[in-house]
Amino acid sequence: MRLVSKGTKLYSILFNKCPKCHTGSFWASNNPLRNMFFNTKNTCKTCENCSLTYELEIGFWYGSMYVSYALSVAVMVLFWTLTNFFHPQINIFNEILIIVIAILLVSPLNYHLSRLIWINFFVKYIPNDTN
Repeated sequence: MRLVSKGTKLYSILFNKCPKCHTGSFWASNNPLRNMFFNTKNTCKTCENCSLTYELEIGFWYGSMYVSYALSVAVMVLFWTLTNFFHPQINIFNEILIIVIAILLVSPLNYHLSRLIWINFFVKYIPNDTN
């Protein structure tokens, strides 16, 4: 079995698919920037294929903040490592500035992925589900 084949959680996350059927789209667009800033209906409310309601309960998306935090920490550690590896004598102010800019630039992707990851924790893939 391939790592990113249909039926895996990673497939749903990377290809913006419904976690239950892996056919319908989770976001209206595959472009995270468009979903976050330029689209008033950025998430689909239900899957067009299996009719899964994406907001499983009221306040469901608050949990995605934990995933977003983890992704932000990963970006911070990555850029901290890169700045120290390529420029070990860097000023701490410049290092913090680079990390903050990186976090801001990655924030649309972070928002996009954190919701997809969060819903994949709770919804199981059911092949050939049309109800």
